[in-house]
Amino acid sequence: MAIQTVGIIGAGTMGNGIAQACAVSGIDVVMVDISEAAVQKGLATVAGSLDRLIKKEKISEADKNAALARIKTSTSYDDLKSAQLVIEAATENYELKVKILKQLDTLLAQNVIVATNTSSISITQLAAATQRADKFIGMHFFNPVPMMALVEIIRGLQTSDATHDAVKALSEKLGKSPITVKNAPGFVVNRILVPMINEAFQVLSEGTASAEDIDAGMKLGCNQPIGPLALADMIGLDVCLAVMEVYLKEFGDSKYRPCFLLREMVAAGRLGRKTGQGVYTY
Repeated sequence: MAIQTVGIIGAGTMGNGIAQACAVSGIDVVMVDISEAAVQKGLATVAGSLDRLIKKEKISEADKNAALARIKTSTSYDDLKSAQLVIEAATENYELKVKILKQLDTLLAQNVIVATNTSSISITQLAAATQRADKFIGMHFFNPVPMMALVEIIRGLQTSDATHDAVKALSEKLGKSPITVKNAPGFVVNRILVPMINEAFQVLSEGTASAEDIDAGMKLGCNQPIGPLALADMIGLDVCLAVMEVYLKEFGDSKYRPCFLLREMVAAGRLGRKTGQGVYTY
């Protein structure tokens, strides 16, 4: 099935990033959020991102205008009926996502694919809440979406080959490099990344090295573009902690036990860049 129009639920950081990636690649977009202010803020973010690309001479003014013209904003799910794929990019909350998915089920034609941008919730479990489990899949984009090449395509137990192949083809049309992943807590990237961040906190708490030296060591020794502690500040320490707690619960393995220092910093409200203070001060 050729996907020509993509619906996106959520105009926040991930939603508007996905919208930009689609629109720049010639895909029509319907971006929906709960208020006109929210969708207009998302559209303004896309426009600002495109302006930066113009300054870098990566796109032209005409390219920007054409991309923005492909993005329709709405506060009504009814406007998603024209889409062949709808991507749910709402807040990372199971109950909220299930509520949205049930609404979509009653609205969309049975052949429409529904994807979720979740980074941690079970695709199989979310699929079971729909009447289109074979046409449900995970599309985990990475932030910032317009710049990051990776998309994790996560198959639930019920996901059909046709659904997987259509979503993979779309991802490649967006200029992404998709990888196919079985449904499991954290999928692939976060399953490896977040425990590494947790271990960096453990090393810091033991006084083995300073935060600056830990990050420098991983950048210079492992060729990482950003150190794990600085990355934690960017992600949000509360998010890192929540992910580790999910792993501990789901796997029942003590190796996923969150570092005490990470818990302490979250309890103190030092969540990283978004609060101005995390491992580092901003």
